[in-house]
Amino acid sequence: MMFVIFGLALSSSHCYYRPILADETAQHRRSASPTRSAEFRSGIRAELPIAVGVVPFGMIYGVLALAAGLPPMLAQGMSSIVFAGSSQFIGVQLIGVGTPLAVLWLTTFVVNLRHMLYSASVAPHIRQLSRLWRAVLAYLLTDEAYVMAALHYDDDTVSPRHKHFYYLGAGLTLWTVWQLSTAAGIFLGAQIPVSWALDFTLALTFIGLIVPALGNRPNLIAALTAGVVAVLTFSLPYKLGLLLAALTGIVAGVLVETRFGRSETHGAGR
Repeated sequence: MMFVIFGLALSSSHCYYRPILADETAQHRRSASPTRSAEFRSGIRAELPIAVGVVPFGMIYGVLALAAGLPPMLAQGMSSIVFAGSSQFIGVQLIGVGTPLAVLWLTTFVVNLRHMLYSASVAPHIRQLSRLWRAVLAYLLTDEAYVMAALHYDDDTVSPRHKHFYYLGAGLTLWTVWQLSTAAGIFLGAQIPVSWALDFTLALTFIGLIVPALGNRPNLIAALTAGVVAVLTFSLPYKLGLLLAALTGIVAGVLVETRFGRSETHGAGR
């Protein structure tokens, strides 16, 4: 289920770059211009509901990390440095069975390839920022933070001037909750049975995020296409089906947008 939801999120959140037209530039000048602190607080508020769904996910990771033989400090350090739930889950499982280091690196690299698509989507919006800013935002680029940032960057009613503070607020909120939930899982240890499968709450969170974004034809077709491909390619190793589903959804969305024009893209979905 999570596999399908991530594919829908990536393909239906305008993860393809489009040029900014002259009339859109004029519209940006007329749009609201929140302050840096206002954008930062908005990012926190937007991410908090998603963070609630991340808590069980992080706690289960903490339990699995200890079960795989990782010391508590190393398990917590992986959440702080790697900060990527899917690769952490796969990584600790591979560590637990004594997988060679090269295979471990390659597997987690492939699992995280979807972040290349995320970065390609947000890059046009942050290219004017300093190298330090871009490094910080790249570190905070996760599935959940990307969805909120992409939707906010696509909102033409808000000036783009300080939107990176929204992204920062959303990313830091998720980072903090992930660290705390990992620590809780490490502390509680075996008291949380893995059989509870509490990570399903994250899938429910993504469903709530994606549905409002399906108000126009390109996004709807992109999401449906990605969902079908994700189901059909579910058995591919290293979650390569996720990447294939996202790419297929992007292509479908672009083709539909090209066929029917931009009027539908900025219609009911706003």
